[in-house]
Amino acid sequence: MTDSRIRLIIKGRVQGVFYRLSTKKKANYLSLGGWVKNLARGDVEVVAEGKKENLERLIAWARQGPPGARVDDIDVSWEEFTGEFNEFSIRY
Repeated sequence: MTDSRIRLIIKGRVQGVFYRLSTKKKANYLSLGGWVKNLARGDVEVVAEGKKENLERLIAWARQGPPGARVDDIDVSWEEFTGEFNEFSIRY
């Protein structure tokens, strides 16, 4: 398995429903590094690095999100792996 990087923009009712915390827990479970943050327009952005298979699992999870979330759409961008992350964090 090769290491990869993704950037996700999750759209819908994804703020105020523990989306960031749930994403952090899922990313930690999948041994991914990166971050998640709320955007001013109401979306959530995720940047994650790790094994491609685990990133695909994160994308599949993100399409549903935590209970209470309503995901309308996800923009997925595959990017160049940088290896810059030692952990997965929530950005404010």
